[in-house]
Amino acid sequence: MEFLLAYGSDDESDGAPSPSPFCSNGGDSNRALKNEVSDMLPPPPLDLLQPPNYIDYSSLTQGSRIRNFPHVEGIYALHIYIPVHIPATTRKQMVLTMKKLSSIVPRLYAVDSDFALIELCKDDSKLEKVLLSREFHISLGRTVGIKVDQIDSIVTMLRTKLHSQRQYWIEFDKWETFANDDCTRSFLSLEVNGTGLQEITQQINAVTEVYKLHGLPEFYKDPRPHISLLWGPGDIRYNLKQAVLQIDKPRNGAGSSQGHGFKCKFSGIVCKVGKKSYDICKI
Repeated sequence: MEFLLAYGSDDESDGAPSPSPFCSNGGDSNRALKNEVSDMLPPPPLDLLQPPNYIDYSSLTQGSRIRNFPHVEGIYALHIYIPVHIPATTRKQMVLTMKKLSSIVPRLYAVDSDFALIELCKDDSKLEKVLLSREFHISLGRTVGIKVDQIDSIVTMLRTKLHSQRQYWIEFDKWETFANDDCTRSFLSLEVNGTGLQEITQQINAVTEVYKLHGLPEFYKDPRPHISLLWGPGDIRYNLKQAVLQIDKPRNGAGSSQGHGFKCKFSGIVCKVGKKSYDICKI
């Protein structure tokens, strides 16, 4: 998440460039000195400028999202979540699913990074690194705006209620689709239906108690823990569901993840306020 404050530059000036130490003498001496420097410093090797695993992000078309709430001075975005990383073996399998999906549903973008899926699918390494290798989040509460004087209280209460968490397994075993409250965006997600659901639900209830004490909106009444991989503009949940059914049909998946689900261990809870992160508990 990011600050909901708009900052100006800390080192604004009148725009006048600083005088160069080489400008005090005549133009001929300047040119001679520049030629001498250029002879001493050859251009760097190309592999230093563009290493083997370099990704040119500027070549990937980016989407345009609508924020849940506008920038407001003195208000910071609060997000409480469980960090999740997809195992390398699962990422290899999911590359194929993402490529099939991009051919069925247009205008899909990577969550958070907002790069177009159709462009990422042109290169398997870009697809895996940009979309599947990032940190995903199981949200334990709504992303809301809070005042600066609420931060310490919220973080302290969360740590008090959640400090005694133990490690457990989380299994993502079903493709599911979601939409935000005003249906301006739809998401393709992997949902937790069995292993880990009880523990996550208890954590959501603890976060909800802290939200209530600070006058913040509660989480959904029937929480469905998940990580979101892709988003698209508008309410396209039906299109996404049909695409998943079509992709999984050869495996008789009927909408399940069918080999693309995975397990990971619960490793902790993070509270992010603006650009600053707080460890609520860490295993």
